[in-house]
Amino acid sequence: MKVHTQSVNFHADQKLIDFIQKRMDKLDLFFDKIIKSNVYLKVENTSAKENKIFEVQLSIPGDIIVIKKVSKTFEEGLDAAVHSLERQLKKRKEKLRQFS
Repeated sequence: MKVHTQSVNFHADQKLIDFIQKRMDKLDLFFDKIIKSNVYLKVENTSAKENKIFEVQLSIPGDIIVIKKVSKTFEEGLDAAVHSLERQLKKRKEKLRQFS
């Protein structure tokens, strides 16, 4: 799957981008018709510890799934977002099986 990563207000290092690619590639196990995904990494300028925003737009045939997570680290946000995406993709696959 093609993962396009954009970082807003900072420069993401290659290790983080590789980690995101590896975790997002595992979504192919749950739904094999994923077209592409756009990942947006943002840092809010607040004093709160949870100031990292991890947003994913996953393109699948006929729909776009958007997940947005706020956390202390991007890795934590990625894990939460991938977990949510796994659940939604499983539901989507079950619906497709029922209609075919």
